[in-house]
Amino acid sequence: MKRPESPERMHALGATVTPQGVHFALAAPHAQGVELCLFDSAGLACTARHALAVDAQGLWRGFVPGLAVGAVYGYRVQGPWNPAEGQRFNPAKLLLDPYARAVMGCYDGDDIHNGHRADDPSQPDPRDNAATALKARVLADPPPLNAPRPQVNPARRVLYELHLKAFTALHPGVPEALRGTYAGLAHPVAIAHLKRLGITTVCLMPLAQRADEPRLLQLGLSNHWGYNTIGWAAPETRYASAPERARDECRDLVDALHAAGLEVVLDVVFNHSAESDEAGPTLSLRGIDNALYYQLQPNDRSRYVNWAGCGNVLNLNQPLVLRLVMDSLRRWVTDFGIDGFRFDLAPILARGEPPHTGFQPRAPFLMALAQDPLLCERLMIAEPWDIGHGGYQLGAFPAGWLEWNDRYRDTQRGAWLRQSGTPGALAHTLAGSSAVFGSRPAHSSVNVLTAHDGFTLMDLVSYVHRHNEANGEHNRDGHSHNLSVNHGVEGPSDDPAVVAARLRQRRALLAVLLLSLGTPMLLAGDEMGHSQQGNNNAYCQDNPSTWLHWDTADQDLADFVAHLIGWRQSLTPLLAHWWHSGPAASRAGAIAQWFQTSGNPLGPGEWEQPHAAPLVLRLSGPGMACLLLLNPSNQPHRVVLPPGPWQRQLCSHSGHTEPMPLTATAELPAGCVWLAVQPGGHFQELS
Repeated sequence: MKRPESPERMHALGATVTPQGVHFALAAPHAQGVELCLFDSAGLACTARHALAVDAQGLWRGFVPGLAVGAVYGYRVQGPWNPAEGQRFNPAKLLLDPYARAVMGCYDGDDIHNGHRADDPSQPDPRDNAATALKARVLADPPPLNAPRPQVNPARRVLYELHLKAFTALHPGVPEALRGTYAGLAHPVAIAHLKRLGITTVCLMPLAQRADEPRLLQLGLSNHWGYNTIGWAAPETRYASAPERARDECRDLVDALHAAGLEVVLDVVFNHSAESDEAGPTLSLRGIDNALYYQLQPNDRSRYVNWAGCGNVLNLNQPLVLRLVMDSLRRWVTDFGIDGFRFDLAPILARGEPPHTGFQPRAPFLMALAQDPLLCERLMIAEPWDIGHGGYQLGAFPAGWLEWNDRYRDTQRGAWLRQSGTPGALAHTLAGSSAVFGSRPAHSSVNVLTAHDGFTLMDLVSYVHRHNEANGEHNRDGHSHNLSVNHGVEGPSDDPAVVAARLRQRRALLAVLLLSLGTPMLLAGDEMGHSQQGNNNAYCQDNPSTWLHWDTADQDLADFVAHLIGWRQSLTPLLAHWWHSGPAASRAGAIAQWFQTSGNPLGPGEWEQPHAAPLVLRLSGPGMACLLLLNPSNQPHRVVLPPGPWQRQLCSHSGHTEPMPLTATAELPAGCVWLAVQPGGHFQELS
């Protein structure tokens, strides 16, 4: 082993290719020794072992001359076995480089990968697991990406959350060999659907290499959603035509989406790892330096802090752990062209160490992102809650961040499905949730009605109760508070009245979502009637229950969504920073005026009525005006319109998108949304 001559190579972690060979570096400051183990191309036989040298920072380094791209490797790390002090070193276990850019193998759940003995967890397991352990492959830096990065106006952004495999697994227009893969989503027919809808930004559920939980493997299931990361900079091999093609095919996917003008946001999981709690496997970080990488319980360091509900949490207060996260994010940007990130359980990333474990608005992670010249211009989206004490942090993230807004979700669901809440609460969320995001633009609110976690839109109007029995947890998992309805029939129905009522409610909810101020997010499949049979936590269902069924897709509903997005992009008040009340002469930007059905302005008493009531919203901007008529109640209402003329463009009750002139009064059906505009206004007419 020799050190590389190039000084800049000495600062890189992971495996770095040089013309003379490969430089390796691993962060393990509490270790007493590190061996680099090289394997044959199949990853089965160890061909060489090299002892690494440690520097003052606890970084173990070495250089293998003549080694080339494609080399397969792992680490053995020596140190104390003392779980009570958080030390779980076990050199019998081959460990995956956390900086791996390509992963070989798939964790099978065998207890040979546990660092502890099954019969006595206080003792290390002596069995060598190298034959089936996860390993890394050496990769060089890829060539530059081909397609330029799209530039999307933040006010015009429309997010679309999708699972890469589920989106095309059953798509008849995608060649069978490509379905459910990187190449499948890159196929022109898949991208054409996104463009038809008017989506600007694709939010991909996790693509980093994952390891499935042993419990799921024993049940014949897998972590389909991918929120169980073990290789933070390595694309998941299961979505590639061959494992060694994962990086190239993932890059090609992002290139194809960029070429179509679509932004790409990647869901990333830095709050926990796939190693789970103290009973979990030793695959990487646990065996490299457990006390460095994880938050341990201060009164029992053999156990883990569990703000994620997944057994452990990473400790981003440690500079070397923060470096792993930052380097991984930069890798997704430089190697793959990712335009932004959605951070799962984001408050965990900004929590302190015991005893000060609360959310910190100026946490090291948030400060590091803000100053990073590569990352600071990328889109950052927070899931602003975790399950720890003080974990609900909606509105607490820095300027420039977007945040999933569950208050929007619950207010809209309550109003439209349960006829609950107040007109004031409904109007507040329609208008961008200024009480939460008032110091930032309204587009900081990611308005969600459904997401991967929870009911689909179809199931939201078809089930009162969750039906998660297939997950193997006796229907105890998933949300129990869904604010859902079923119209008298739990699940599928062939009653025409039930089918029609469910469709009307879905159109109304989609209209509200796409005509609200803020950044709307659609869940893939909601625009065409996708159901998961009432499973609201389908994280482990990699099967037709989660795959989109294109053969039965409701194309009329998809067309309705496309019209909604088209009008959203055409009406400047819907793209405003904020809506303002009061005379137009004294306000800048969009003017919002709220009326009762009588035509009178809403007064203080009407805002707080404890029931769903119709609202008439007149929005005006330079040279144009539009009306939103909203009736979340279960009764039709006669509505006096503000002075016109007005032309209705969308009706959620009927699904009609043909222009229709309105008179001074109109009969607004129950549970309905209308959009009307003034003929001749300064907006781009839809074809």
